Amino acid sequence: MKLRTHIINRLVKGEDLNHHGTLFAGKAAMWFVESGFIAAASLTKPENIVCLNVHGMLFLRPVQNGAVIRFESKVVLAGRTRLISHVRVVDNNTEDLFVEGFITFIHVDKNARGVPHGIVIEATDPVDIDLQKQARGLR
Repeated sequence: MKLRTHIINRLVKGEDLNHHGTLFAGKAAMWFVESGFIAAASLTKPENIVCLNVHGMLFLRPVQNGAVIRFESKVVLAGRTRLISHVRVVDNNTEDLFVEGFITFIHVDKNARGVPHGIVIEATDPVDIDLQKQARGLR
């Protein structure tokens, strides 16, 4: 299966801000995980996906009130039971990168036990190959 990017746009509003007047990290984390989840759930049933780990959600610059930000997510690596999504958050107008990181999800049965998903991810683009290499190094 080839890598497919999922796009979600968000408008940063007053209710999303912290005490510095920029995007609250907790709100950004919620959207970040949601975006990665949507990428993973597009490959299997959403009820079979649970979040295991948010890896290196690195904020590179603050996000200002009124910004329109774009969450770009894709599953870059599939193990036996795990799916690893890569998420980038960019300014919709300037393409400036705000946040980047990986999220590991586990494919589970109705008893929340990990079960094989049978998904194979093929990275062919050099950028995707590099992301897959980085994802393999995550623990």
